[in-house]
Amino acid sequence: MFGRKDSTGPKQGFVKRLRARLNRGDNWLSYDLARLAPGGTIDEDVLDELESLLVMADVGIDTTERIIGDLQADLERKELKDLDALRARLRNSLMAILEPVAHPLDIVQQDSPFVVLMVGVNGAGKTTTIGKLAKRFQGQGLSVMLAAGDTFRAAAVEQLQSWGERNDVSVISQQPGADPAAVIFDAWEAARSRNIDVLLADTAGRLQNQQGLMDELAKVKRVIARRDAAAPHEIMLVLDASQGQNALVQAERFHEALGLSGITVTKLDGSAKGGILFAIANQLRVPVRFIGIGESAEDMQPFSASEFVDALLASDGQS
Repeated sequence: MFGRKDSTGPKQGFVKRLRARLNRGDNWLSYDLARLAPGGTIDEDVLDELESLLVMADVGIDTTERIIGDLQADLERKELKDLDALRARLRNSLMAILEPVAHPLDIVQQDSPFVVLMVGVNGAGKTTTIGKLAKRFQGQGLSVMLAAGDTFRAAAVEQLQSWGERNDVSVISQQPGADPAAVIFDAWEAARSRNIDVLLADTAGRLQNQQGLMDELAKVKRVIARRDAAAPHEIMLVLDASQGQNALVQAERFHEALGLSGITVTKLDGSAKGGILFAIANQLRVPVRFIGIGESAEDMQPFSASEFVDALLASDGQS
């Protein structure tokens, strides 16, 4: 990896905002665990209530069963003596799911551009995420180019060009309806000739059940690989957290079609359903690169399992 490291200031502010925005509803772990056991005694009824909270938070049945199964084993061993023990054991169980997928996106220095192919359905925040990534990479001292591969929606090209102007980044585009693979191929050629470090390639928003469109994404992947066998170096899926279990279905379909190497989860500020992260991590084990909690560039940061779990487990009195 090359480029300078991020400063800690914005990150610290992000953690505080993450905790505040995740802890907005009684249907998730922000619901103080003490309310589940007013007398402080941990028993099967407490675990049943916790199980309901997990399911309602989009953690998913299979993942919830894994978590509750761990806690039930602890209960049978008489290791859940009080609320502090419950919090500690729950944290361990949640970390065991998320920590294996908390891997940052490392940009490897090479002769040709490092290609990031961005995929996802309309409305997930894909184009906005590209703009935020461009700004982040520039802040790390990397040169960036954007490819407007969503040729079916004029607004998508305009939005990408707006981000390019804002960040002083070149955007390669063609006429509406052009072959997306051709656009991204031309962008790769331009990026290589200009010694660009990172090429961020946008694609049209895909519905995961439209096989023709998924096949087109596979074509884009093949065309890029003809010029650089290692490219695309990252296939990143952008998911909207508020989609709940449908986000997991999307992730499964894109992974089957393309072989995802990373996921970015957006709009955690618009929903208390951050539990979908656990379902995705448990089912797919694809690295989670970034999470987003707002519109500004600072509202998207690299995913940290410990920060996310600690934010979920914060009680009412914690900030």
